[in-house]
Amino acid sequence: MATTIGRRDFITLLGGAAAAWPLAARAQQPAFPVIGFLNSTSPDPTLRRAAAFRQGLGEVGYVERQNVAIEFRWAGFQDFQLPRLAADLVRRPVAVIAATGSTASAIAAKQATSTIPMVFEIGGDPISAGLVESLDRPGGHLTGMSLNAAALVQNQLDLLRELVPKASVVAVFVNPSNPNSGTQARIEAAARAVGMRTLVLNVSKEAGFDLPFMTLAQQHADALLVGNDPFFLEWRDKIIALAERHAVPTIYSSRPYAAAGGLMSYGVSITDGYRQVGVYVGRILKGEKPADLPVVYSTKFKLAINITTARTLNLAVPPAVLTRADEVIE
Repeated sequence: MATTIGRRDFITLLGGAAAAWPLAARAQQPAFPVIGFLNSTSPDPTLRRAAAFRQGLGEVGYVERQNVAIEFRWAGFQDFQLPRLAADLVRRPVAVIAATGSTASAIAAKQATSTIPMVFEIGGDPISAGLVESLDRPGGHLTGMSLNAAALVQNQLDLLRELVPKASVVAVFVNPSNPNSGTQARIEAAARAVGMRTLVLNVSKEAGFDLPFMTLAQQHADALLVGNDPFFLEWRDKIIALAERHAVPTIYSSRPYAAAGGLMSYGVSITDGYRQVGVYVGRILKGEKPADLPVVYSTKFKLAINITTARTLNLAVPPAVLTRADEVIE
């Protein structure tokens, strides 16, 4: 016997089916693991760092939106935002956290959770920063890679000596609140090794940059080394403009400075560091434990020279330096 369904009953059934369909569809969709990407800086316009991170994931079989999802959180150089952003990722929750951009980012992520695995990318020593117990056996739920920026000072001063052979005094900008800036004794020793003496200048957001540049001019510094620090990177346009105004040959720690008009940069490959973080995150997703993954130091370095800026400063870049450059920017 046929059953008659009234108009109201039909609408009710249709509405119930429509409400149930998304639930059923969601149940059939694969549950991707979610990666939390925490960074103390801002997204770079070329997205090179994010692309390098995705490349590392791809090397171990993970592709965004195919078998993994990524939640990005950028602090925009405002470190006070990091604890809130890290806590947000923990509540999400995520399977792994990639804490990048600075030691502050790694510390914020570590303080936010004691259980979610984490891979960091920092500029200094992870042991002295309290992130791991040792490099070979990190212990706990953290591992990662260090750019070891403080160890680059010797090579940076060597390059300045080649570019400005008569330089006898080199000013060095350091952020006193950053423990990874390198000790003054280490910087002075590196300068003595190339026959120069240093003028170490502490630079902070409160004091600004005008006074340090006035000091280096008054002290007749022949060149300037800007240390590796997210604070300096944030203000790179200001620093580069003042270096040009004071006509002081300057070497920086990473390519964005040279790309923005700085004379020369020499440092570890930032993108290779992000790629390595992606590899480690992927390996953890596959089941490896952070405690068993040794902390690695970057071994890939990049030299970039802005030849236009060199001409503005009336500097002739030696052919030996040009041939070693990974990039010559016009």
